[in-house]
Amino acid sequence: MAKAKVLDVCPLIPAERHRSIFVTYDRLAVGGAFILVNDHDPKPLYYQFEAEHRGEFSWRYLEQGPQVWRVEIGRTKQSKAVA
Repeated sequence: MAKAKVLDVCPLIPAERHRSIFVTYDRLAVGGAFILVNDHDPKPLYYQFEAEHRGEFSWRYLEQGPQVWRVEIGRTKQSKAVA
């Protein structure tokens, strides 16, 4: 099994973080995953994934602060086509 890519968004300005995360997610094959590293709990990001990719992703905390959060985000299904 290939090692998951690590995406550390801490150095990015807040306006670029979600864009970078979703670009990384969009490039995943079904069954693929990446490790998100963040400087705060990315719970709002989880809700955005739920709204936009419900049933198509996995979310597993690997580390929960207080200074660093690490979350494994995976693609479990192909995204539905947008009409």
